[in-house]
Amino acid sequence: MTSKNIHTHKAPEPVGAYPHAKKVGNFIFLSGVGPRKPGTSEIPGTYVDPEGNVVGHEIEEQTRAVIENVKIILEEAGSSLDKLVDITVFLTDMKADFKKFNQVYTEELGQYGATRTTVEVGALPTPIAVEFKVIALA
Repeated sequence: MTSKNIHTHKAPEPVGAYPHAKKVGNFIFLSGVGPRKPGTSEIPGTYVDPEGNVVGHEIEEQTRAVIENVKIILEEAGSSLDKLVDITVFLTDMKADFKKFNQVYTEELGQYGATRTTVEVGALPTPIAVEFKVIALA
């Protein structure tokens, strides 16, 4: 079975040594996708104090940005949101964010019917509140 790494300059650069996605057979596996704006280090929906410390976030805005980044990567790989198979969601504050996150997720992705697991994590590699790990059909 052949595999191919997928990288696009249309999506935010990965924060480590890995591709945006890997196409293996009829599947596309995305690396963790966060809400950073492509071409910048800006994280939508993140509030910082004058010293640059994160003091809050809007999970709705970050969730929409993650979905947009997933869409960009899937399209570069020759796929699309309607080919989603499975999504793992990482939230840094399940209690505060799950209800608002789930509302945006349902509005944006609910019609596609992908399976989903949502877990709380203590932190993510950059000061973000949500990250997706996605599998889609090629």
